[in-house]
Amino acid sequence: MGERYSVLRDLSGARTASPFEMALPAELGAARGFAVGAEPHVEAVELSKREVRDMVRDPEVRGVARVMPTSLIRPIEDGTGEQAEAEARAAAATWGVKAVGADVSTRTGADVIVAVLDTGIDATHPAFAGVTLIQEDFSGSGLGDKAGHGTHCAGTIFGRPIDGTRIGVAPGVTRALIGKVLADDGSGDTEGLLRGLEWALQQGAQVISMSLGFDFPGMVQRLVDQGRQPNFATSLALEAYRANLRLFDALMQMVAARQAIGTGTIVVAAAGNESQRETGPDLEIAVSLPGAAQGVIAVGALAQSTVTGNGLVIAPFSNTFPQISAPGVGVVSARAGGGLRTLSGTSMATPHVAGVAALWWEEVLKSPLPATASTVTARLLAEAVVSPLAAGVDVADRGVGLVRAP
Repeated sequence: MGERYSVLRDLSGARTASPFEMALPAELGAARGFAVGAEPHVEAVELSKREVRDMVRDPEVRGVARVMPTSLIRPIEDGTGEQAEAEARAAAATWGVKAVGADVSTRTGADVIVAVLDTGIDATHPAFAGVTLIQEDFSGSGLGDKAGHGTHCAGTIFGRPIDGTRIGVAPGVTRALIGKVLADDGSGDTEGLLRGLEWALQQGAQVISMSLGFDFPGMVQRLVDQGRQPNFATSLALEAYRANLRLFDALMQMVAARQAIGTGTIVVAAAGNESQRETGPDLEIAVSLPGAAQGVIAVGALAQSTVTGNGLVIAPFSNTFPQISAPGVGVVSARAGGGLRTLSGTSMATPHVAGVAALWWEEVLKSPLPATASTVTARLLAEAVVSPLAAGVDVADRGVGLVRAP
């Protein structure tokens, strides 16, 4: 009996090698035989060991990896919710919107297509009035958002003001792709995620936001439940994780290659909430997949310091080695079912960066600069600032700094 694998193909006729081969920079792809303007296609199939070997010899195949579980990066709710919501209303904008400078930017994200791959969306929420929401379910649990996670993230990216409170970084976005890749309980797998990514690319997404992660412990437990010994299950899970990393690296190469026939796509993902900095430096964990893949912008979370005038600090849960950081503690956004809700996590920081990316897309599209994802990414990273951060914040924890709007 075979195992279930995700297979990444390039339908443009690109050649390939082993799924474990080191990924190449996009600019070297053409020199090694990879097609310009790649056409990624994902399928999931049952394969035996022999069939896996045969599959990687197919010239269209760019990656083969065992299907792994995924999950939303669990947000943190604390007792500051009502206080944060009251402060946001009093200030007419959330602290995150103000911290990234979206409240004073001349850009709104107009004419930019954003995709949110998450738990779905509450399409009836007033925060999304006037937005064309194109929804697709890849989780098997149907459209909608019972978890509320996707609704909160979408609200931060492009939500309209609620009762005079601005929650969205890019409220000028009028077309959004909502890929439900996580079920109502927040669980999913790489098959659904990859299908969601393929769909978003085909639909012309210029920004893709993912506040989710690979569930490595869940993969180990799944294998143990199938009868494997724990040590062996861990080794198999590590093998699957490595193959998925290579597959995502290959997919991101193909995303970069698509710029040759279009403007391209920026992919943003959460760094993860597994660190426990308040306990000690030995309990800091690096960015996990999909944020760890080449070409994905991994986002760390910042918090307002409890010391007045001390600047922004790294959230205690935020994983190390993100590329950039954004507000991720006490973030007020849309609540599924109506109203507002306060959550914390790198899940909440990620949509701030996705929203700012939409603003930079609009800025670049209206400038003489080449209108490509590479240009927008360069501006996004180059314009990040460190001056609002508290003294002593490590570059390994905050990346290039706080994301800032044009």
